[in-house]
Amino acid sequence: MDTGYHAWMLIAASLVLMMTTPALALFYGGMSRSKSVLNMMMMSFSAIGIVGIVYVLWGWSMSYGDQDVAMLFNNPFETFGLKGIEGVDYIFVGFQLTFAVITAALISGAVADRLKFSAWVVFLPIWVTLSYFPLAHMVWGGGFLSHAEGGLAALIFGTTEAAGEIVANVAPVDYAGGTVVHINAGVAGLVLAILLGKRLGFGKEPIKPHNLPLTMIGAGLLWFGWFGFNVGSIVFPADGSEESNATFLAETSLVWLNTTVATAAAIVGWMVVEKIRHGKATSLGAASGVVAGLVAITPACGALSPVGAILLGLTSGALCALAVGLKYKFGYDDALDVVGVHLVGGLVGTVGIGLLAVSGGLFYGDGVKLLVVQVAIALFAMFWSAVATLVVALAIKAVMGLRVDEENEIDGLDFSEHGESGYELGTSRGRGRSSVAGTTTDKVKEGAGA
Repeated sequence: MDTGYHAWMLIAASLVLMMTTPALALFYGGMSRSKSVLNMMMMSFSAIGIVGIVYVLWGWSMSYGDQDVAMLFNNPFETFGLKGIEGVDYIFVGFQLTFAVITAALISGAVADRLKFSAWVVFLPIWVTLSYFPLAHMVWGGGFLSHAEGGLAALIFGTTEAAGEIVANVAPVDYAGGTVVHINAGVAGLVLAILLGKRLGFGKEPIKPHNLPLTMIGAGLLWFGWFGFNVGSIVFPADGSEESNATFLAETSLVWLNTTVATAAAIVGWMVVEKIRHGKATSLGAASGVVAGLVAITPACGALSPVGAILLGLTSGALCALAVGLKYKFGYDDALDVVGVHLVGGLVGTVGIGLLAVSGGLFYGDGVKLLVVQVAIALFAMFWSAVATLVVALAIKAVMGLRVDEENEIDGLDFSEHGESGYELGTSRGRGRSSVAGTTTDKVKEGAGA
């Protein structure tokens, strides 16, 4: 056992956990309105609390194991509650747990200002069970979207025998979650945004981020945590040999560099589009460019050269900058641009592998086979996420409703859903509605004639 590798994996898992809180909480919190900032941040915190528990109970078992069900998911009871898992394997459970958490939390940006917190709490465990865990199994657990015999790639181009194993002739590539994480979350956000409808005033009045410094801090922390996300996703043959150590160092070095330069390029790509279209490059655009680059390089970070990573980052930054405006054209209210950044960026990265991969990429003279496979797995992931999300959301809507009422939406979800206020501004409403306890005290005083 290589203790250095496993020590790194513990650090990587911690970095990915940080991506949800405080990083995503700050990023989304700053982009939201001041009357709903706490609600936005609570959606990230609650994702850790709920998904973290569910992952230990049946999430790991559904994602990885030896009792495959139709190549779509693994038997949830095989290692229920981590039965039979012990020792160093806990490291990998913990690492994958953080991926499930951040994927669910990403969806929250699409539903800002109008989703009931109670509906969100119910949505989380059901959605990860029907959408995230199956896709994780299909891509990383030897399922339908992997290189395994009988999978989608094998159905398209057949199989071959390599090292005693029958595998797809053209193996799909998703290094750290283009399909499982970003396309999955982006499609889920789109479905929920359509079902919820537009925020009051959407398209009629400005709805601006209330604290851009928070958003930029969150983007910086996301970038830092993403090194755990991407670099930690290496599967290391820990046999202690010099050859395996050299392979590990070479791959992790490439992944780190590609993650950095793709993100840098995406910032530039986004700012250039803003400058051309609006005459100014904005801080919100730069922060969004960070995330667009990180999203795109996630599935591709181990397959591209650094120059290829720069090209992918520039493309993602530019296309995502254009895509965030589609919500006004098509009339869906993706509040914090989950669709424009995560769905579009995830598609750019997943499909871009078919063009830019050093091994198998069209631009390297290897034909269209990998490109076809990458497009196919992206489309299947979109279909699976859309159906799973629609089923969950419609069920919740029928039983308990999805959207807060109009009065509570106007007041803001911080007070209506949590009985708190993110900022004490010195107004009577701010004092009276700062917390549940404060509200109760004010009512007592009024009753006493104070």
